[in-house]
Amino acid sequence: MSFSAADHQYMARALQLARRGLYTTDPNPRVGCVLVRDGAVVGEGFHARAGTPHAERHALAQAGERARGATAYVTLEPCSHTGRTGPCADALIDAGVTRVVAAMEDPNPLVAGQGLQRLADAGIATAVGLLEAEARALNPGFVSRMTRQRPYIRIKIAASVDGRTAMANGESQWITGPAAREDVQRLRARSSAVITGVGTVLADRPSYTVRPRQWRLAEYRQHAADDDWVRQPLRVILDRTLRTPPDVPVVSALGHCLLVAGEQHPGRQNALESAGAEVMLLPASGSGIDLQQLLIELNRRECNEVLVECGATLAGAFVREGLFDEILVYMAPTLLGSSARPLLGLPQLASMSEKVALKWQDVRQVGDDLRLTLVSA
Repeated sequence: MSFSAADHQYMARALQLARRGLYTTDPNPRVGCVLVRDGAVVGEGFHARAGTPHAERHALAQAGERARGATAYVTLEPCSHTGRTGPCADALIDAGVTRVVAAMEDPNPLVAGQGLQRLADAGIATAVGLLEAEARALNPGFVSRMTRQRPYIRIKIAASVDGRTAMANGESQWITGPAAREDVQRLRARSSAVITGVGTVLADRPSYTVRPRQWRLAEYRQHAADDDWVRQPLRVILDRTLRTPPDVPVVSALGHCLLVAGEQHPGRQNALESAGAEVMLLPASGSGIDLQQLLIELNRRECNEVLVECGATLAGAFVREGLFDEILVYMAPTLLGSSARPLLGLPQLASMSEKVALKWQDVRQVGDDLRLTLVSA
């Protein structure tokens, strides 16, 4: 299907609007909409937060009567089902638009082409596929959850040039500089959940919270109901024997903390729950929590994008089981030496045929460090 230069221009604007919901729409997808009539934009909108109006309804409200006879450019197929809001396909029909261009079909089985079909049945011209790759890249977690029934997994690692993540005694703060740490705040802010292991909790006492005032993202607060609203990701600690102390920051910080254990320890569980954490049991072995079952549980909780921030052992387990989509290595211009801890805790490989194949996606400088983005081959 061919699209005009104007079609590309307006869809690019819709994608720009959709990105304004990057940190706030979870678990819903990021969506933008532009309404155009007689060559002029008459309405724009984006989805800001779950439970609030979708992008199409914001654009229609702005356009008013000017929506009649307009073309709607929307980054995701208009919904055809009733969730916390009514179907956007019906709203577009009622408003009298004459054409709808969608970047991609909605992978949600409750929609999956039905929104476009409803529009076509109402006599509205429809087209799909304009800037589809860009639209998919904006919602990797939502697409993954709807098509693979698991979140999109990013593994974040801070390392030296010689591939070391901590000194032999576990000291790791700070390998990378302030700009790289600020960039990680962006990753956390767009994630549904952050996963770590009890070893990291005990060694570093992290909080894994989003702190927008510190990382100065003005665009974050553009979509908040007020300056104090921040969507904190679910913090997940894998702790087979419940060694996590109740008073560590990751438990007591704002937001929700989930401890995943493999054994019952009623006394420790009660102490953690009294401190505000949730504790659940999942199958485990000597090597740790069953990661497949963990991702099933996170999918059930509607987690789209998951950030794995942990030590070499747990990160290596995700890689070893093929349970990752991206690896982000923040590489500092330092050398830590051969006795320092390795990048990933992978078993010794006997031959090159056993190597884990990756593909380069992006390499860029962040402050004094490099950010290497690789995806599974």
